[in-house]
Amino acid sequence: MNIVKRALFGGIYVALIVAALLLWDSSKILFVVLVSCFIILGMIEASRLFNHDGKPVAKHITILDCAAGVAMMLTLLNHHSQQVNGLLLVPLAIYFLIRLSLQLYLPAHNAIADVRQSLASLLYVALPLSAMCMIAMHHSPRIVLAMFIFIWLYDTGAFLVGCAIGKHRLFERISPKKSWEGVIGGAAFVIIAAILIACVEPIGSFFNSRELSPDQWISVDTWVVMAITVVVAATLGDLFESLLKRTAGVKDSGNLIPGHGGILDRIDSLLFVAPAVLTLLEIVELIQ
Repeated sequence: MNIVKRALFGGIYVALIVAALLLWDSSKILFVVLVSCFIILGMIEASRLFNHDGKPVAKHITILDCAAGVAMMLTLLNHHSQQVNGLLLVPLAIYFLIRLSLQLYLPAHNAIADVRQSLASLLYVALPLSAMCMIAMHHSPRIVLAMFIFIWLYDTGAFLVGCAIGKHRLFERISPKKSWEGVIGGAAFVIIAAILIACVEPIGSFFNSRELSPDQWISVDTWVVMAITVVVAATLGDLFESLLKRTAGVKDSGNLIPGHGGILDRIDSLLFVAPAVLTLLEIVELIQ
């Protein structure tokens, strides 16, 4: 029953992401709603992990933190389609002024712990998801889809290979089940997928802009480097969330998704992958 439940809700999660990205050209509403939900739910879970040993922050502070995260995402999402250069930092500037001022009226709380919780959850969840939005807007939503596919292939490959032949622990202090064999096996899955995207025309035409001719597509080298970037970042993201949960003494970040845990348990890799891939794409664009 647990396997069926996990597969069902995992399928719904994947279907929502794929649909949001495929519908991007006709409507961005599903994408914006989905990412907003990721930000709000992820920040709520992250705030609990970051402040597990202290007094829970007031609900109106949590609402303000989540609103700031969504506002930052929406501003960055429109950064390359509208002239908002000077306004880019306005939502954050307003948030910091209000957030730090409100702390003065919480005398029974630990000011350092409360502010740390708010800023850490904003940095850990909202900023990486905003970076993902910038990839979709400035580069292509199909690249974001490829990024997700790489993450899913890496997780699947690492699990299968790790279960079959995994013997050498990757980071036993934090995650005893992960092995070097699993990482290498997952990486092989992702690199093969990257080469197929770059070299097989029907697949390449889907993931590259329709306006570009095949000789202008993203190069094989770039796809392979992107694949390796995803593997490294996904591994670090997964390990970091495991460290947070181990420190907080919990098995899952939440119980939102039956069979999967919390939303952070599903997007922990993404939170490291998105900024890493955005950085890579910006460097490649700058070089070209």
